[in-house]
Amino acid sequence: MATDSSSGPQSSRSSLDTEPLSFPTVFAPGEDKLSEQELRALSPQEMIWRHRSVAGLSEALIMMVDDEQLNIEMTQAFLMEAGYTHFVHTDEPEGAMAMLRKERPGVLLLDLSMPKVSGLDILAEMRDDPIARHIPVIVLTSSIDPQVKLKALALGAMDFLSKPVDPSELGLRIRNTLAASAYRDYLGYHDALTGLPNKQRYRKEAAALLGLARAEGSSGAFLHVGVDGLGRVNDALGRVVGDQLLQRVAKRLASCVQTEAGGELSSDIANPTLYRFDGDEFAVLIPYMDGIHSAAAFINRILEDATVSFQRPGAPEVFVTCSVGVSVFPTDGSDADVLMRNAGLALRHAKQAGPHRYEFFSPRFTEQAQARLDLGAELRHAVSRDQIELLFKPRVELSTGRLVAAQALVRWNHPSGRVIEGDELMDLAGTSEMDVALTEWVFEQVHKHSRNWKTASLQAVPVAVKASLGQIQLRDLAYLVNAALSGGMDPRLLVLELQQLPADANVAQRDTAAIVALRKKGMRIALDRFGATASVAQLRKLQVDEIKVDASFMRDLDKDPTVAAMVLGIGDLARRLKLNCVATGVDSAQQVAFLKKNGWDQAQGNFFGAPVTGINFAAKWLARVGKPTRVAGADGGPHSG
Repeated sequence: MATDSSSGPQSSRSSLDTEPLSFPTVFAPGEDKLSEQELRALSPQEMIWRHRSVAGLSEALIMMVDDEQLNIEMTQAFLMEAGYTHFVHTDEPEGAMAMLRKERPGVLLLDLSMPKVSGLDILAEMRDDPIARHIPVIVLTSSIDPQVKLKALALGAMDFLSKPVDPSELGLRIRNTLAASAYRDYLGYHDALTGLPNKQRYRKEAAALLGLARAEGSSGAFLHVGVDGLGRVNDALGRVVGDQLLQRVAKRLASCVQTEAGGELSSDIANPTLYRFDGDEFAVLIPYMDGIHSAAAFINRILEDATVSFQRPGAPEVFVTCSVGVSVFPTDGSDADVLMRNAGLALRHAKQAGPHRYEFFSPRFTEQAQARLDLGAELRHAVSRDQIELLFKPRVELSTGRLVAAQALVRWNHPSGRVIEGDELMDLAGTSEMDVALTEWVFEQVHKHSRNWKTASLQAVPVAVKASLGQIQLRDLAYLVNAALSGGMDPRLLVLELQQLPADANVAQRDTAAIVALRKKGMRIALDRFGATASVAQLRKLQVDEIKVDASFMRDLDKDPTVAAMVLGIGDLARRLKLNCVATGVDSAQQVAFLKKNGWDQAQGNFFGAPVTGINFAAKWLARVGKPTRVAGADGGPHSG
């Protein structure tokens, strides 16, 4: 790249500079001084358009690179009068890059025509520098060659001024360049939805705070605040309503945090600060904490103040709460990323325990998360290593004692000797991206066993397969079912038990259509865990054939008269809706007697037999399909199955 040559030993001006030598090369003749009114118009402190991002423009550092010292002195004097108080410069362009990296100015005023190292050389080097490439540059030059201007702009110059420069124009361009840069930085460090500092700002300020805390030996905390059930609101009312809800929560939290400024959770140099962390999460950085007890009142106030309600016309009022996870430094870590992770783990455990709770981090959370991660990785190899097996449990008709269906149960026999099955295995499959693969394997195994039973001239019964819509999309599930049916599986021998559907009646129309299509093929659809994660509202939207009552009702049947009344009510509801009603978790003769007495249809549980392999299930149950099997009744007698 060619550099502009010097015109003589006493001058550093290029032959491209056209103004007379007797005039300064920066400002036009007679315009080096501005009136007070003109200066006020240029001052960043007197701008009539304002924004939070440009509030500190007068504090911005301006750097100038020009080989003529007089130009530098005149520009500095003008900037000082205009209200810019920070200025650095060099008349040795060969040292400009080192100064740029050290000072990181808000804007660079760069002369193009300089000996040894030209402004174009500096622009080219800035473009390849990870720090300097983001510094806005205003080029000052006397060149009239349009190719020179284009090259400067191509190398990253933001603005261009020809010498001699009108000082009013220079002042306005500096102000506008700084404002644009400040707004860019504002967007980079603030959340667009709530206006709060964002995750990047959180990380940066958390790291700075931890450095000061280590030096002073003080303690503080990271609080992660999560909105409970925001996904359900988005599903039911749309993302726009969900965003409005987040904005309301943000305002509540901001008000709560602001009241702590200068209080017992503040340090000498910092107050508690609120951030929008991610998705449905906010974060509060507490710079000082004299023991966990000092933060407890503040956390409880967050839980109370962040509760918001909304109401649609003609609909009941809905309340939305928050949960909080807390990590304390230096006890729970001294690194910002570690403390954020630990606060996130604590928040997850708080939400698992129920909404509107808080939880302090415990090392066991990390151990559990690591163990779960390791299990998820091992699960990917478990199928190929024959560690997964499919077992069957009987479902009986209470009035006759006959077998009416089989419940498929997936069990993982871990090499450590641990047995993982049921909901735990389904959740693990979902978090390790194995949900689709494991469900596909279950259908293949059910089909294989059904063929084997048919080959052995046994009377096959429908097999119920659980599917969690919290882990697998209904459209993916429908695809797997249709693939199994295309492979020759009889749809009349399959019951699909749906768990973790969207809350209340928030089932998408395409999902209800998928269920209708499966039922038309002859398959039965069951709503699983009714009374726990499934509700009456879902029955209004879904066309199902049966409901399976959550096992918790049987566990508490003898302990709580309210539970007994609810069981009677569920049974009556099912009869009125002409739905098959199945009690699960039946473990005692007393429970069987209660169900028979009150006209329940079917039941399953350990009372009727433990889960067994397909061969043993066939030998014990299928050979006797259609024959009465005495089931314990009111007399508490033993069952014969």
